[in-house]
Amino acid sequence: MFSILYQAVTTKSNQLRKALVVSISVLTTAIALYSPNIGAWGQNGHRIIGQIALNHLTPIARERVEALLSGDKLPEVTTWADEMRSSPEEFWQKKSTKWHYISIDKWQEFNPGNYKLPYHDTPADLYAAILKSVTVLQTPSSSTADKEFYLRFLTHLIGDLHMPLHVGRREDRGGNRIDVTFFGEKTNLHTLWDTKLIESQNLSFREFAEFIETDDQRLISSYLNTGVKDWIKESYEHAQNIYDIGDGDFRWNYQYRYMPVVKTRLLQGGVRLAGVLNQIFDPAAEPGKKAIAKL
Repeated sequence: MFSILYQAVTTKSNQLRKALVVSISVLTTAIALYSPNIGAWGQNGHRIIGQIALNHLTPIARERVEALLSGDKLPEVTTWADEMRSSPEEFWQKKSTKWHYISIDKWQEFNPGNYKLPYHDTPADLYAAILKSVTVLQTPSSSTADKEFYLRFLTHLIGDLHMPLHVGRREDRGGNRIDVTFFGEKTNLHTLWDTKLIESQNLSFREFAEFIETDDQRLISSYLNTGVKDWIKESYEHAQNIYDIGDGDFRWNYQYRYMPVVKTRLLQGGVRLAGVLNQIFDPAAEPGKKAIAKL
């Protein structure tokens, strides 16, 4: 009696296990087939910047940064601000998006005098969000939770600022409404720059960072002797060239023309992120050599 009952239970258990395996397999396939590409720079681009920044942190700054990141690594947290946009909370759904860009249709309309440290207002764009993050991190009375929040955001925002179309035009949402093709694949101009140009190199973020890394102190100093306004202008000027899309059918010639720009912006973003963090977390870091000279 007990033997028959055991066999029945065992058979039923095996059937349930098989059904569960099939269900998981179907669900996994469905996710692989239908999940959108959320790699936004793409995930690789932000992590490249994070890895370069990690390489350029002073030992003191690195120790203090890592102490705030709850065990996560700097390249890893650079994508956190994008990942959190899936949260249903009101901040992430309705308020955080505008922190990722600053729309400038004409340079003459941009007034950097509106942006000053310390910045205590609610940010309305990328420039303000960077200053707000720096202000919180530089304020001794800020809570540890607030410092971690704004540190995670800052690692992402400086990366965003070095992607030219995050300083794009309002009417086309930084190139999101401009359709192009890349090696015959339909995409839009923003996605091409955020993700596809970097992915076309077929490198991991660590490989990419290693390939473009520099120890040229003169070059590093030229990057660090600048401020946020300068970075905005650089991206704005690059964007004006990028908007000249011709027929919008991009192949090897486009890659040849613009990959050097992509690599330079990633390197600048990494070195400057390190410079900002060194300035905040290591008082001994020399401005223009290890720390950013101005903000």
